[in-house]
Amino acid sequence: MTSPEHDRARVLAAARTEFTERGYRSAELGLIAARAGLTGDAVQSHFPGKQALYFSVLAEAAEQAPEPAYPPTARTAEAALGDFARAWLARLPLATDEQRSPARLGRDLLPEVLADERTSQAYAQLSNLTAIVLGLALENLPPGAPRMVRVAEAALTTLQGAGQLAAAAPGFGEPFAMVAVCEMLAGLRLDDDWRPPHLPFVPKAARVDEPWSPPVLPDALRAEPARLDGDGVVAVLGLHRLGAVEEAVRAAPAGAQVTLALVADRPSPLARLVVAELRADLRAAFPAAARPRLQIVHDDAGALAAAAGLAGCSDATEFAVRVAAGRIVARADGYGACYAAATG
Repeated sequence: MTSPEHDRARVLAAARTEFTERGYRSAELGLIAARAGLTGDAVQSHFPGKQALYFSVLAEAAEQAPEPAYPPTARTAEAALGDFARAWLARLPLATDEQRSPARLGRDLLPEVLADERTSQAYAQLSNLTAIVLGLALENLPPGAPRMVRVAEAALTTLQGAGQLAAAAPGFGEPFAMVAVCEMLAGLRLDDDWRPPHLPFVPKAARVDEPWSPPVLPDALRAEPARLDGDGVVAVLGLHRLGAVEEAVRAAPAGAQVTLALVADRPSPLARLVVAELRADLRAAFPAAARPRLQIVHDDAGALAAAAGLAGCSDATEFAVRVAAGRIVARADGYGACYAAATG
């Protein structure tokens, strides 16, 4: 008898072949099950539907991407944003790729995101998270630069447009021109002040004194164990509240570790995909010292949330704690929780 992990791996391998050969639209779960040597019920015990399976295939491919052949050399925001754009554009299919080549595997991602309002809402927040992380990295070149999240948003908008055209009109546009456009964006000043209007009205965090015993979990932004035993802020955020993590990063004391525990109504392969691609692009563009202090943990089982004192999680969760000297010293729940815990 095979293990559930082995069966899941067989399904993913079969699905990747099916999606590559037939395309997402024509692929059938029954044929994927047959390729994997399993029943349809066995496939659905691991993946609730074709979309979840498709996102899981893309996420696995992104998580297994190799390290860059050479370490990043950028020392300015302009150079780093250019390298980030090159890494992002390298995933796009070329006009010379065959219709069903592996390079075209992800061409149905955005149509699937747009086809479902719930998925689109999650993708909007994941894009927001990507812009925040990229902006924070740009602000470290040189350290102490003004907020650059809006520059990051502009660059990601440019790259997403290039991606959609690459899928709809292969061969249109010059990738190197897109790189140059992104480099130029680094010099824009977009009146990017971080002053959320709700912060003055956020209730203070509750002062507590409780033990802190976090589980061992990986940091998805670095593909290494997360550092959860030091002083810092742990923000437990649902898929629809990810943008709130910037409150924790901006308000946390200097040197404090900030961790995002990403939770949801159900495990999200789309979140794994977006974070894995972000990790790959950061590795290609930014030296380790310039990458943000933020850690991202996929808390699918809610273990980190439970350690922080939260029993149930959902897409709308907004909850945070502050940790000092191995104890939870502040806790906040609801709108503005990240800011409250970071300053409490």
